[in-house]
Amino acid sequence: MLSAPRAPKRARAHPGPVDYHCDPLPSPAPARNDEVTTAKNVLGTELESCSLDPLTGFYRDGTCRCGDEDVGVHAVCARVTEDFLRFSKARGNDLSTPRPEFGFQGLVEGDQWCLCAPRWQEAFEADAAPRVVLAATHEAALEYCALEDLKRHALDLA
Repeated sequence: MLSAPRAPKRARAHPGPVDYHCDPLPSPAPARNDEVTTAKNVLGTELESCSLDPLTGFYRDGTCRCGDEDVGVHAVCARVTEDFLRFSKARGNDLSTPRPEFGFQGLVEGDQWCLCAPRWQEAFEADAAPRVVLAATHEAALEYCALEDLKRHALDLA
């Protein structure tokens, strides 16, 4: 049975600079296969891969799948820019510096990465949001980001 599409929620107001645990962290236990295949994107279809190089996602499986352990809600698949990397670093989340102790090589402009939805929204409000891949952005992003805003930044809409 198909369920009705989820009505878009109003994006939550961002409270300001907050640590969303978006730093590269060691991976939690991998998810079961059924959890991966049932994940939905913001368009209501099956969640697609965001990036395998660099390997992204809270679960480091290449997808922006979210779970209860992901307090940062790493849901937005974005193609990072220098502007966004500077913005994120200024907010205390340095994604460009390699962290070998976590197996993190550091991001460069053009890399695709699962961003915390509240951080993407904060960057959007500051006119520093990177472009996104809607098919690879988990539906949990809609708790923080308006679908129309994500669509305006979409790489995968014709």
